[in-house]
Amino acid sequence: MFDIKWKNCGLLGAGILLGSYGLRILTSRDAKKAYTHGTAAVFRMKDEVLKDVSLIRENCGDIAAEARELNEKRQAMDEAQQIEDAKAILAAANESAE
Repeated sequence: MFDIKWKNCGLLGAGILLGSYGLRILTSRDAKKAYTHGTAAVFRMKDEVLKDVSLIRENCGDIAAEARELNEKRQAMDEAQQIEDAKAILAAANESAE
């Protein structure tokens, strides 16, 4: 029981030291330089990601346009086939009627 109290006091003291010196370390000139470099890297990464997103959007737009065109061609072919089938049915009906 006695050891637990000293352990807690030691942890408290270490926390106080870490807090006071940690704040000085975090606000030091070298730390600010590291933060600046890290932030600059994040901005560069953001720019690259935005370029990639733009490229992907353009590609998706191209794919969608080609898909629409393909569907229009397929629909036109289906309509042409239906017309040909209808003509064949009419021709067969006319032949059997004669």
